[in-house]
Amino acid sequence: MATAVFYFFAVVAVLSAVLCIVSRSPIAAALWLVSTMFSLAAIYVLLNAPFIATIQVLVYAGAVMVLFLFVIMLLNLGHARSDLRPFGFWMIAVLVVAALGSKLLPLVNYTPERVTLEYTHTESLANPDLVFPAGRAGLEATESRGVVGAVAEPLFQAYLIPFEITSILLLTAIVGAVVLAKRRI
Repeated sequence: MATAVFYFFAVVAVLSAVLCIVSRSPIAAALWLVSTMFSLAAIYVLLNAPFIATIQVLVYAGAVMVLFLFVIMLLNLGHARSDLRPFGFWMIAVLVVAALGSKLLPLVNYTPERVTLEYTHTESLANPDLVFPAGRAGLEATESRGVVGAVAEPLFQAYLIPFEITSILLLTAIVGAVVLAKRRI
């Protein structure tokens, strides 16, 4: 049952992403992106990552998409004649998706043991915990500090500067949108 639900949300996420790309209206594209974000949050819940799912909804589907919609409406980008792109664009998109999907088909039969075996080229080291110790260290950190502590510690210690630079870039985008909107008024 969980596999069927996973595939349902995966298909919804991919279709929403495609509709986001092919949509001519910036508002419709942003709303399709919100649909993609909610589908990804549902997939995170199915993968036993409720904290990441919550962050996905609050930060991406909530705050960032509100920011996108604010900038789109502030710029007053207007309306297109048709919401969807022409048929030729759809054919190119289908061909690209089919080409990328064909590259993913061989990955269906992969397991952590098979990846380890191909990485080490020896049967004696076919234990993923021995070959990829960072994965085990991440699980141990989550068990000792909890999910929030395991995410917050590197975010506010090792990645504090990139985190703050991202917030400055978002602020700059808002100020730029206001400046562009003021020129037209």
